[in-house]
Amino acid sequence: MKSNLSTDLVNQLKKYEAEVEVELANLTTWWMKYLPNDALNSFHGEIDGQNNSVPNNPISLVMITRMLWTFSASYNLNKHKAHLQQADTLFEFITKHFTDLRHGGFFWSIEQDGKPLVSKKQIYGQAFVIYAFSEYYEASLKTVALDNAIELFDLIEQYSHDSIDGGYIEAFNRDWSEIEDLRLSEKDANEKKTMNTHLHIVEAYTRLYKVFPIPNLRLAIEKLLHIFKDKIINPDSFHQKLFFDEKWNCKSSIISFGHDIESAWLLFDAAKSIEDNYLILYFTNTSIQMASATLSYIDIDGGLWNELEEGIGILNKEKHWWPQAEAMVGFFNAYELSGQAKFLDTSLQSWDYIQSFLIDKKYGEWFWGYDEHGNLMQREKAGFWKCSYHNSRACIEIIKRVRQFTD
Repeated sequence: MKSNLSTDLVNQLKKYEAEVEVELANLTTWWMKYLPNDALNSFHGEIDGQNNSVPNNPISLVMITRMLWTFSASYNLNKHKAHLQQADTLFEFITKHFTDLRHGGFFWSIEQDGKPLVSKKQIYGQAFVIYAFSEYYEASLKTVALDNAIELFDLIEQYSHDSIDGGYIEAFNRDWSEIEDLRLSEKDANEKKTMNTHLHIVEAYTRLYKVFPIPNLRLAIEKLLHIFKDKIINPDSFHQKLFFDEKWNCKSSIISFGHDIESAWLLFDAAKSIEDNYLILYFTNTSIQMASATLSYIDIDGGLWNELEEGIGILNKEKHWWPQAEAMVGFFNAYELSGQAKFLDTSLQSWDYIQSFLIDKKYGEWFWGYDEHGNLMQREKAGFWKCSYHNSRACIEIIKRVRQFTD
């Protein structure tokens, strides 16, 4: 493909690749230094903005599996042995302390001493186990990781899949019985089905399919993509609906720009992975349209705003770290699919915004973000929800995509 590109464009892309490669190295170095809790042979549950550990904070399944994915994916990209060693340690820790040996699946959070804290089965968290274990299997070739991912896929299909109305129920008690409070977090609606969890199920299933391409997994991905096509993506606006009841009646009016641009590339990747020509064509067009719809919500400084409450027109102008990372990839993906320079320009603008405002040049890692008045949000560098997943993944994706584009 390089022969079709101008020298200036190739140089611009190579510069982009080189810069994010440096940042990926900075991120993985930071996490290897500050995440381990050597005193307890564990990991810190929270690290503040000055790199101080916050004692006695729980360790979340989301954070720890995302970190396993990060080091596994980084190793798969650049083959740094230290990253595989860190992934080995994380995998052993997760399987030892998070595995529910009685009922199957993985606990939502544990105490610093390794004891279960919240034992519910949040499907969002189970999906990240599959995602991380599949990536780790490719890095380590340890069949136990693949076996655990396959077993968890079977459990999700057994307990969470809705065979009547399609899709997946949000959460369960430890024994997979119905739970009253299905919310992923306090800010979410207490509904049985969500865009967010379905996105990360299809993300996880896609990653597992790449190392274990069996027919029932392919069928599950295909069904998920049709759920997004028919239930979640608004065909008029190309934004997504977020919360639903069991029958797929929409229960929210909020648009999340970060999830829109993240979905734009993840859904296309899923369609491509199962080689379904109809879905590839549909999500080629839809990914471009979703990126186009998101363009309107980028500020003049290059930062992507947070949310819009549709109907009453309330725009949340906060700029969190993770939508900026997803914008790097989502707009680059739209550029690859369309050839439209505006998408590449926006991907580069997102990276410029990150470099100018989000990377903490004193303490490392990225700030949480900025409030609607442009004030830095004084929040943790690492915690229950914040870790090196969106930002490391953005770096990895840009590196891989530029290499494919220019070589």
